[in-house]
Amino acid sequence: MIDRTAVRNNANYLRNVRPIDPEEIAEYIEGAPHPAVVRETLREEAFDLRLREREDGAFVPVEESPVDPPGWAPEALPEAYAFAVEDLLVREYGANWHRGESGDELRERVRRLKTDYLYENEVEYDRVAALGYAIYHLPAYYATVGYVLDDLTENGLVDRTLRVLDVGAGVGGPALGLHDYLPDDAVVDYHAVEPSAATEVLDRMLEETGRNFRTTVHEATAEAFLGLDEGEEADPATDDPFDLVLFGNVLSELADPVAVADAALDALAPDGSLVAFAPADRNTAIGLRRVERALVAGDGDGAGPGRDAEIYSPALRLWPDAIPSDPGWSFDVAADLAVPPFQRRLDEATARGETDEPGEFVNVDVQFAYSILRRDGTRRVDVEASAERCARMAESERHVTDRVNLLAVKLSHDLSEGDNALYRVGDGSQATDHYLVCTRETALNRDLREAGYGSVVFVENGLVLWNEDEGAYNVVVDDETVVDLVAP
Repeated sequence: MIDRTAVRNNANYLRNVRPIDPEEIAEYIEGAPHPAVVRETLREEAFDLRLREREDGAFVPVEESPVDPPGWAPEALPEAYAFAVEDLLVREYGANWHRGESGDELRERVRRLKTDYLYENEVEYDRVAALGYAIYHLPAYYATVGYVLDDLTENGLVDRTLRVLDVGAGVGGPALGLHDYLPDDAVVDYHAVEPSAATEVLDRMLEETGRNFRTTVHEATAEAFLGLDEGEEADPATDDPFDLVLFGNVLSELADPVAVADAALDALAPDGSLVAFAPADRNTAIGLRRVERALVAGDGDGAGPGRDAEIYSPALRLWPDAIPSDPGWSFDVAADLAVPPFQRRLDEATARGETDEPGEFVNVDVQFAYSILRRDGTRRVDVEASAERCARMAESERHVTDRVNLLAVKLSHDLSEGDNALYRVGDGSQATDHYLVCTRETALNRDLREAGYGSVVFVENGLVLWNEDEGAYNVVVDDETVVDLVAP
C-alpha cells in the first residue's frame, strides 16, 4: 500500500518548483514504490491537487483562470468518434452491418425510437436499441452540449477542474461534446449514471477521451444513485459536490423527473450548475420547462418542491415576483452537422419505393430546448423589468390594440415561413404565448433580427394584437417601433 499522504505532500512541494516526475517522487517515498504505482496514485489524486498529466507523463498545475468560450461550432462528428461507432457495429454484425437482416433490425429500432419519443412511450434500451440510438442521436447530442455550455463560459463560470455528473449518460454524446469543448489543460472527474445496455456503447466511446478526463460509469438508475429509492442510500460518489450536473435528453424518460432533478440539485456545489437539455419537439421541450418551473423558488402552485434554485438561462424571469404559466415551448437552433458515414450507410441501404424520399435515418439537425439552474442566484444577465417603463406580458389582454413597451427574452429564431419574421418571446410573467411579429424592419428595430437566442431586448411602441387562430398575442414591430438589444 503506497503512502498517499507522502505522494500528495511531495507533489504539493514540487508543483511550485518544476514539473512533477513520478520517478523522482518514488525516490522520496518509504519503500521505494514503483514509478508506475506513483503515477497511478497521482492520476487518482490529480483532481484534488489541481494537477494535469502531460503527454510526457509529468504532472503540472492547472491554471486558475476559468474556461474561455472556445468558439464552439462543430461542422461534423469528429472522425475518431465516428470510427468508434462503426467499430461497435462491425464487432456486432460484421463489415456489412448496414445490409441484410442486421441493417433491417437497426432501421426498425431507429424507427421505434423515433415513434416512442414522439408519443412519449417508455423507451427500453437493449444492445440493439443502444446501437440504433448511437447511429441516430449521438452526433446531434455531441454538438448540443457545447452550445449550452457557452452560456456559462461567457461569464467565466466553468472551472478548469470540473467534477461532472451525467445523469442518464446514454451512449456518450454529451460526454464527448463536453470533452471536446473543454481546453486540453482541463482536468475532469466525470461520473456517468446509466442503468441500461447503453453502457456497453458508452464504455467504448469513453475510450476516446484524454488522460485528464477521468471517467467512472455507475450502472445504476438515477433514483438509486441519488438515494431516492426506498431503502437505498445515495452512491458514495455523491458525497463530494459536483460542479456540473448534466441531464442530456433524459428528463422525459424518468418516472418522476422533478424528484430526480431536485435530488441532483442537492448534489450540486453551491456555485455549480444544473444543465438540462431536450429535443426541440413540443412534448419534450415543454416537459423540460415544466421541470424547470417546479424547481425554481417562488413556484408555489404545489407542483414541485419550489426550492431555492434560480434560472440562469435562457428563460429568465424579468419580473422578480412573477411566475410564467404558458406552455413554454422554446428551443434554440444551431448549424446542421455533416452527415456521418454510419448514418449515410444505413440510409442508403434502405429499401424504398418509387415515392420514398431518402434521409429517414439521417439526423444532423441541431435543435434543442435547454435550461440552466444555479443555487447561488447567478443569472446569465442581471436585468429586471420596471413597471414605470414596461408592461407585463401577463397583462397583455388589457393592452390589445394599444402600443406598449416590453422587456423580453428572445426565445426562438425566426419561426415564419418567409413572410413577416416571427419570434417567440417571454418575460417570465406570461400566461399565454407571445410573439414579436416584424412587419417592417428599420434601422431602429433591426436588433430584433440580429439578437441571438436568449438575448434580452427592449421593445418600444409595439402594437399588441390577439391572434384568435393561434390563441396567442402578437406584438407588431413596425416602422413606429424601436427595438434595442439590452443584453446579448
